[in-house]
Amino acid sequence: MSERIRVLVVDDSALMRKLIPAILERDSSIEVVGTAMDGAFALRKIEELEPDVVTLDLEMPRMDGLEMLRLIMRSAPLPVILFSTHSKEGGYATLKALALGAVDFLAKPKDAAAGHLEEIADRLIAKIKVAKHAAKRKLPPVTVKEELPKLAKASHPALAPRRVIAVGISTGGPNALQYMLSQIPSDFLSTIVVVQHMPEGFTEMFAKRLDECCPLEVHEARSGDLLLAGRVLICPGNRHMMVRRMPRGDLVVLSDGPPVNGHRPSADVLFHSVAQEFSLMSVGVLMTGMGEDGAEGLGAIKAAGGMTIAQSEDSCVVSGMPRAAILKGYADKVIPLEGLGAFLANHYGAEKNAERDLGEKVEKGEKPERTPVSSHRS
Repeated sequence: MSERIRVLVVDDSALMRKLIPAILERDSSIEVVGTAMDGAFALRKIEELEPDVVTLDLEMPRMDGLEMLRLIMRSAPLPVILFSTHSKEGGYATLKALALGAVDFLAKPKDAAAGHLEEIADRLIAKIKVAKHAAKRKLPPVTVKEELPKLAKASHPALAPRRVIAVGISTGGPNALQYMLSQIPSDFLSTIVVVQHMPEGFTEMFAKRLDECCPLEVHEARSGDLLLAGRVLICPGNRHMMVRRMPRGDLVVLSDGPPVNGHRPSADVLFHSVAQEFSLMSVGVLMTGMGEDGAEGLGAIKAAGGMTIAQSEDSCVVSGMPRAAILKGYADKVIPLEGLGAFLANHYGAEKNAERDLGEKVEKGEKPERTPVSSHRS
């Protein structure tokens, strides 16, 4: 039998310090070695108990979760799962904590104070197991800033995109996506549509954070948003996102269809629609994340004649999603995180490079025209 995962639970609520260990220890592979009521106590407990994984509440007295996380990552990094209140303020703090190095997060249910944690028990256990596995990976250093200077956005005409680049990403995604998009210049000729596995309420804040640090224009998607060169659209949590070619322009459509691969949003839903609507103009990028969501959709893009890219396993926090596609033979290229942004910018960004890339497949279909379109967000 393999060693049990040693977990330290950090939460200022005495009730949570009883309930969280109770649900975690239902799994025989997990052992809760201790609890702490704030960051100062937790730092001492970490030194004393040497846990494998920490679950961390962000809102605590004396020393809050963010300050504790800064100190952990500065001295002796270890995997941290954020388990905190779902609110606007809590959401911004969560995104900062992910930038500091937390592996993943899970919002507490609204009725958590009443002792109702059943609905999230399995997900919290799964995230702890993934965090323990992720701790073994020696990832290349990628700098992601907690506080971001606001970038002045360049003004460009609203142009139809050269390529529609669909990105599927999950665990480890916020930092990886922020890093990749920050490497792409504002005059990018393609559009990027993103499914990031993230709960409802977080994606709007996430999109705003990306918009602040990236040269591209980033929004949380709404049905009817046009696909424009230099625009990035993030699928809202708890919705599916698809693309459609329409007389007034290419656009996104959101739906409340059932979860696919256990996810809503699902990368497979987006990838299949991009393959169907844009064929040779489609590019699929599958990045860090657990599970297999997006693998079959990447295969559909490949079958339609589009380009398919998987993030290299050694640069992923969790390599499940890209690995599934690589093993099925669906990835045309495997690229480390440090090189993804540059690859997209070089192949689908500059005019001459876009023309070169189109020429590689011109005999297989029509070369799309780059034409002005309406730029409103409906």
